[in-house]
Amino acid sequence: MNASRLATEPADSGDRPGGQDAGPASGVRPSAVSAPEPGAAGSDGAGSDGTGPGASGSWASGTTSTATFWRQWRVPLMLIAVILLGAIVIALLVPAPKTTNSYLDPAGTGPVGAHALTDILVERGHQVISSYSTSAALAAAGSGGATIVVTSPQLLTGPQLTRLSLAPADIVLVQPDQAALTVLSPGVTIAASLPVSGPVPPDCRLAAAQLAGATDVGGLTFAASPTPVGAVGCYPVNGNPSLLRYSAAGKIVTIIGSGMPLTNGFLADQGNAALALNLLTTSHRIVWLTPEPPLGFSQGQAGRPRSNPPLIPVAAYLVALQLGIAVLLAALWRARRLGPLVPERLPVVVRASETVEGHARLYQSRRARNRAAAVLREGMLSRVGPALGLARSAPQDAVTEALAGRSRLSQQEIAMIIFGPPPAGDAELVALVRNLDELEREVRSQ
Repeated sequence: MNASRLATEPADSGDRPGGQDAGPASGVRPSAVSAPEPGAAGSDGAGSDGTGPGASGSWASGTTSTATFWRQWRVPLMLIAVILLGAIVIALLVPAPKTTNSYLDPAGTGPVGAHALTDILVERGHQVISSYSTSAALAAAGSGGATIVVTSPQLLTGPQLTRLSLAPADIVLVQPDQAALTVLSPGVTIAASLPVSGPVPPDCRLAAAQLAGATDVGGLTFAASPTPVGAVGCYPVNGNPSLLRYSAAGKIVTIIGSGMPLTNGFLADQGNAALALNLLTTSHRIVWLTPEPPLGFSQGQAGRPRSNPPLIPVAAYLVALQLGIAVLLAALWRARRLGPLVPERLPVVVRASETVEGHARLYQSRRARNRAAAVLREGMLSRVGPALGLARSAPQDAVTEALAGRSRLSQQEIAMIIFGPPPAGDAELVALVRNLDELEREVRSQ
């Protein structure tokens, strides 16, 4: 029977009732059955419903690859999802960014804030506008009739100082540096920088200072060359004033050497509150400029650059913490699971006698007769002790007495065998072994 005949027999037998074989007389040519037309339902061995091997091969392989991918990567994907969720939660829990310069901040209620002073000014009918940028301060000041209080002039850049100098408003500079004085108050220089050591009397004709009396001004002292027309210097320290006020270009410029009298912590001391109110109430609208410190300045200390700025931000530590947790979880996931010990067949069976001989050779090579004798004695007692009712911690007298009761040896001889000194040579060690064997044999025979 040739190959074409084998290919046509199943189809022919299924076409005729009763499964009779269709010979050549049936009129069906073998080539018509063995070569189906392209596109037929049964082509490539697939059934009409699409469930044959040819139709389901690609679908099954896709499903298998997807399941395998999910089994292999589900734990890493879950870890990544947990990390992303944690990052989102941390981002949501982080408070809104606040002002980083709390020095003389009108909203600051701490010791270095100015909330108490601004509250008093508002209660007295003045309009206090807080601003944290030069543009906002100039917009609030308008075309005139306002006083701009600059709490940290040293934090302003050159262009910002120039814009402030052109503003048609009175200026109050609190503890300025030389760069700010050069732009906002030309001709005035810093004479000295001294600590505020105590109350300083006004010693000037300025009415605001005379009404306030002694205050905690001090700090920076100033010198003017040439002295502005109508300038008044008050609260001198070492001959130089620490408060300077003068008029120029239609506006009043006031320079204070220390912001301590304006802070919440010192406002109630001496005449600080009176001096602050008398100096700032020349205008109805007061624009309080608290500049934000640029990069390199420490928080809460205006104008004091950090000697060692942090190289790694706090957010980086949080990310590192999350990555550490992810690595730990991945290590636990990939580590071998702890469980009961699995016995394994040894490749070579070692007889117990070989182990004993190996230990004996080690003792012999190191001449450890004392250790060998101690092991022999302990082994003998551990074997006969339960038969005699002796505990492992039984005293020497009880052991010798129990052994003597079942042996022909005296207690002195037994004590010499069991608790005697270590053997001095190999011959004594062999004799000790014989004595132990004989004693054990006698005890077990009773």
